Amino acid sequence: MKRVLITGSNGLLGQKLAELLLCGSDYDLMLTSVESSSIIEGDDIQYRQLDITNRSDVRRVVDDFHPDVIVNTAAITNVDQCETERQLAWNVNVIGVENLVIAAKFVGAKVIQFSTDYIFDGKAGPYDEEARPNPMSYYGRTKLASENVLRTHEIPFAIIRTMVLYGVAPMVKLNFALWLVHELERGKPVRVVDDQYGNPTLADDLAYGVLKIIVLDRRGVYNIAGADYVSRYEFALALAKQFGIDKKLITPIKTAILKQPAPRPMRSGFIILKAETDLGIKMSGVEHGLTVIKNQLSLIGKKSGEPAASPQKQH
Repeated sequence: MKRVLITGSNGLLGQKLAELLLCGSDYDLMLTSVESSSIIEGDDIQYRQLDITNRSDVRRVVDDFHPDVIVNTAAITNVDQCETERQLAWNVNVIGVENLVIAAKFVGAKVIQFSTDYIFDGKAGPYDEEARPNPMSYYGRTKLASENVLRTHEIPFAIIRTMVLYGVAPMVKLNFALWLVHELERGKPVRVVDDQYGNPTLADDLAYGVLKIIVLDRRGVYNIAGADYVSRYEFALALAKQFGIDKKLITPIKTAILKQPAPRPMRSGFIILKAETDLGIKMSGVEHGLTVIKNQLSLIGKKSGEPAASPQKQH
């Protein structure tokens, strides 16, 4: 039985991965997150509150549980927040990873870390695993630094690069898809950039990719992202069609108009051939991914008696 510790388990990806691992009997699972309690409930759930920026706490939790694998889904992913709150971004995205790696060394654990297309400048995408990074934003620099933390320590590791993650889970922050549904189903017009391209990634698919890396004990760098390469505007139009919403509510704009603090890679995206062949996974395209989240939102609405796209509580 493999012992797996998940950090950031209350987030979207953390919840999806925990649900997958809890379905089987092959894993002894420890969930950790910065919040005082776990969103995933159950008598057999092991949960510890953990701030990965606190080295002594990380060491204590890792020593107590003695995992075979640490999956770090904890991160500051708000790109503009990282640009303006640089110390916080560095503490969580880099120092936090260092703390996990040092603790992993003492117990012989493998670390699975997540990275992003923001380590590239977006001038020559889609990128494969061998492409040369050139981050434009502080967020991108922290994530590249976290990759280098793994490379410079003698521990087994896997780096999963992904992008535009979307999905449905209890009490998660609104991701791009959920924000669109939330606004559009209320008849609110939205502006969406038509000059940023990439692969929108269904969180359920990414979690399954992580599971395969654990099962097959793969190491190194893997791009795991959605099958379709589209602009944010094209994704928004597809979502409106899937949910039966008037696409006239969506106005295409250029990124420069938004005057955001952090620069974005414009022609980004990932080539995912390595992951599909080596891990034996098939990533969802936009249409299938949106069908999945529509069905999941419908189930949540039926359980709670609320409209399907009611906003999720943010933590």
